[in-house]
Amino acid sequence: MYANKLGRLLSGLHSCQVTALCGAIRCRYSRTTICQQRTLWRRRNTCKRTQNHTVHGRISVCLSSYSVRSASQTTVDPDELRRFQSLASKWWDEQGEFAALHAMNDLRVPFIRDNLLNVHTRHHPGKPLAGLRILDVGCGGGLLTEPLGRLGGNVLGIDPVEDSISTAQLHSSNDPELRSRVSYRACSLEELSSEEEGEQGAGQFDAVVASEVVEHLADPETFAFCCSHVLKPGGSLFITTLNKTNLSYALAIVVAEQLFRIVPSGTHDWEKFISPVELERLLESNGFSVKSVQGMLYNPFSGAWSWTDSTAVNYALHAIKVTDDLQPEQ
Repeated sequence: MYANKLGRLLSGLHSCQVTALCGAIRCRYSRTTICQQRTLWRRRNTCKRTQNHTVHGRISVCLSSYSVRSASQTTVDPDELRRFQSLASKWWDEQGEFAALHAMNDLRVPFIRDNLLNVHTRHHPGKPLAGLRILDVGCGGGLLTEPLGRLGGNVLGIDPVEDSISTAQLHSSNDPELRSRVSYRACSLEELSSEEEGEQGAGQFDAVVASEVVEHLADPETFAFCCSHVLKPGGSLFITTLNKTNLSYALAIVVAEQLFRIVPSGTHDWEKFISPVELERLLESNGFSVKSVQGMLYNPFSGAWSWTDSTAVNYALHAIKVTDDLQPEQ
């Protein structure tokens, strides 16, 4: 019964019509219920964003010094920290809670590799990312960090959950090939960024990767600022995340969490989802130029991801840093 309903959901992805979506799950969730919840969340989120926009505007105008900003803003949400703490030992269970993330490597690894090869002209046969320093933000147990290291990249994975970092370190220690290329640190992005404040010139990384991270952040504005700060001019930023639509609420929360239990209940907060348009605006205001945005779709029956023209649910984004960070004296 659920298979037929989800099939109708997926077939309606390209049109993104709320009526078709809600009809597919009407056995448990009516259209009115979904739309009312979405409206209430949007109103609350609008108020919060209006207040945050005012605060951020004042910070940008009055406090151009990076040290002041990093001391007052954080990307880490304590609730998210506790949630992932309880899952820290399960990262490498390919049939468990993170099965969909394991499968996503089939798309996100080539997406990162190919776009970096388009930016960087030097090529190393067998190790296409050799010579590039990459930061994996919110690396968890290293599901994406390790494949990037095997492609030759010098990868640093960071995550505020110490137990997740311990899991990542233990797993990578079993592969001698990764020992010289992959390293991990238990810290947040803003903590790492503040350490580089005293460095001369631009940031230290050729690429920053944040896969399935943005929808868990406490402050996306600080995230974008710190990404720009740690990147070299011309460096690449790669993001995969969830769009903020009725369809993403139904598929990512109702279907994935409540019906099929693909991910643990409570993993996602629809208020934190962000549209490609809003994310592009946020990045451009922090010195990035967005180069590509591509829709992604997960099939729970085959356990596989595929590219799609629709960004209504999941999408991948590639942006390039085009401006230097503002210096404190400016």
